[in-house]
Amino acid sequence: MTIVTRFAPSPTGRLHVGNIRTALHNWLYARKEGGRFLLRLDDTDTERSTEAFAEAIRADLVWLGLDMDGEERQSARFDHYEAAFARLRSAGRVYPCYETPQELELKRKVLLGRGKPPVYDRAALGLTEAQIAAFEAEGRQPHWRFKLDHGSPIAWDDLVRGPQHFDPALLSDPVIRREDGSWLYMLPSAVDDAEMGTTHVVRGEDHVTNTGLQLQMFEAMGASPPAFAHEALLVGSEGKLSKRLGSLGVESFREEGIEPMAVLSLLARIGTSDSVEPFVDTAPLVAGFDFAHFGRAPARFDLEELKGLNTKIVHQLDFGAVRDRLPEGVDAGGWEAIRPNLATLAEAADWWHVVEGPVDAVAFDEETAAFLDRAEAVAADLDWSGDVWHALTDALKAETGRKGRALFLPLRQALTGRDHGPEMAALLPLIGRERALARLGRHS
Repeated sequence: MTIVTRFAPSPTGRLHVGNIRTALHNWLYARKEGGRFLLRLDDTDTERSTEAFAEAIRADLVWLGLDMDGEERQSARFDHYEAAFARLRSAGRVYPCYETPQELELKRKVLLGRGKPPVYDRAALGLTEAQIAAFEAEGRQPHWRFKLDHGSPIAWDDLVRGPQHFDPALLSDPVIRREDGSWLYMLPSAVDDAEMGTTHVVRGEDHVTNTGLQLQMFEAMGASPPAFAHEALLVGSEGKLSKRLGSLGVESFREEGIEPMAVLSLLARIGTSDSVEPFVDTAPLVAGFDFAHFGRAPARFDLEELKGLNTKIVHQLDFGAVRDRLPEGVDAGGWEAIRPNLATLAEAADWWHVVEGPVDAVAFDEETAAFLDRAEAVAADLDWSGDVWHALTDALKAETGRKGRALFLPLRQALTGRDHGPEMAALLPLIGRERALARLGRHS
């Protein structure tokens, strides 16, 4: 059996961190099993779905490196849903309902007031032809519900949550089609999974009840259901569901200078028993992916943890991986020099400016200015083809008696305009003799 997973966003907005995590886990499982990962755009909401959002979703997946093996759009499959609907209607598994939203809400409040679960009472099944004719004469159009089989208990072995059981009599028959003929999520999704050969559905635990309802739809359609894995939802670092998680996505990550592998490294492992590590490629994430490692506790997403992970990943990137993203003039030696001081790749431009200049002049007292005058003279006579930094500091230490901070800090400040930064032994050759001499003598 070829494993087939799918990621099914609605193109009504940009992907957020929760969507990305779902996409990633579906992708990881497909890649581990040598299967297929499909993008399915759930764009039945024709008013809110846009091509711009669809293209943004594709671009976000490409940036993350989650390559797809195929794409489907629900808007191109309405005839499939009509055919399934007709078969279910003929089998007596869907039925029309004429209650208004206000009438349904009143029923719900009455049941809750009596301490009962707000389960739909199936009153529509008892309507006479005359009552239906009267409703239609009023201009009412029916919405349609899928009729659950109360004699068939719902059960499945969830790959994350373990054995799951529902009594269908305690669930409302789900609405699958609105009065205007448009589709809700439930039936089209089940039809697509059946016809596209989806073998595994990985999604959030907020879909557990939906899964129970859809299992009966698969059965009614004579289709084998996929296996389901319902993972715990993301929460913010404060331990609560965070509204900010809904705004964090690829766009915001890119603005923060976050590398795709930092996002993948964190989202692949939080909520599991596996440790979060700064991976520079996906191979270890694919090899280690296992639903048995997923926990039931909410998965905590911490932006600061992501930033720290990003820094560790940047420090591992070799020159070939970043060459095209570095400022002009940065070679392998330059990258090796500035890399340890970067939290994001974007900061490379700032440190390269320190090399090429101009840099801000620092005000020194007379004693330090005299020391730097001597440093300029010593530097002018050195062989710049060797380890010029240690040659310079060794000579100045022997001549002036300065050591430690008193020796190194004024040199760094004069040469870079900063109090800290990359190792000067690596940086000084990049600055070069002429620029270095000019900066050492600039105070006078």
